[in-house]
Amino acid sequence: MRVPRSLLFVPGARPDMVAKVPRWAPDAVAVDLEDAVAAADKESAREATVRAVGELAGGDTLVLVRVNGPTTPWYADDVAAVAGSAAHGVVLPKLESPEQLADLRARLDLPVVGGLESAKGIARCRELVSGLLAAYFGAEDYIASVGGRRTPGSLEVLHARSEVVLAGALGGVGLLDQAVVAAHDAEAFRADAAAGRDLGYDGKICIHPSQVALAHEAFTPTDDEVAHARLVIEAGKSGVGVVDGEMVDDVHLRMASAVLARAGLDA
Repeated sequence: MRVPRSLLFVPGARPDMVAKVPRWAPDAVAVDLEDAVAAADKESAREATVRAVGELAGGDTLVLVRVNGPTTPWYADDVAAVAGSAAHGVVLPKLESPEQLADLRARLDLPVVGGLESAKGIARCRELVSGLLAAYFGAEDYIASVGGRRTPGSLEVLHARSEVVLAGALGGVGLLDQAVVAAHDAEAFRADAAAGRDLGYDGKICIHPSQVALAHEAFTPTDDEVAHARLVIEAGKSGVGVVDGEMVDDVHLRMASAVLARAGLDA
């Protein structure tokens, strides 16, 4: 499965919103049983989610369900419901130990997206990403776990955000960047997505449908980037070459190949 550029979270208690997912065309959707659902509505949301997932699963979007965390009283029933549904995969939030992941895999055989969103999760992220389809960095929960404060520049989460990138690179795992909670601020999303792309993320969490197209824009190479990558590949065929006055060597070839791969093209 290709790592999604966009992962749109939709409340499991809102089947009307889930039904609209195809028109927003995210690469992946997470029908959410965790943060988006009040405690009193967990059971009804679970039942609605199973029905809604069945209607979505035949489309082009990767359909995931975010279950409640392993330490909650809803976890086991959520996982059992997902195992019996048409979902393509599961999102495990607040992943903090290999044992939690092993327990999930013992209960169902589906691809897993893991949430690294606490001090414990970040501290152990290199051992937690093994075998995941992707991991996402949850900045809001993380900063709450360390007692910090969120700021527009995100300097306070840069270390943790970078640790997740390093873990993903070492483990060969796709990475989804933090959410932008200013749901209607397109420029804030663009700036944050560009920073995440520069760090090494493959895609972004979206909490509003309007953010999906912005995520695709940020994490899809432009025509100019693709053209430059092709020039680099061509120059490298004869050994060390020069493109736009800059020397091309092996690292530039690898970066160019990654650009083409991200664009869905062959090197």
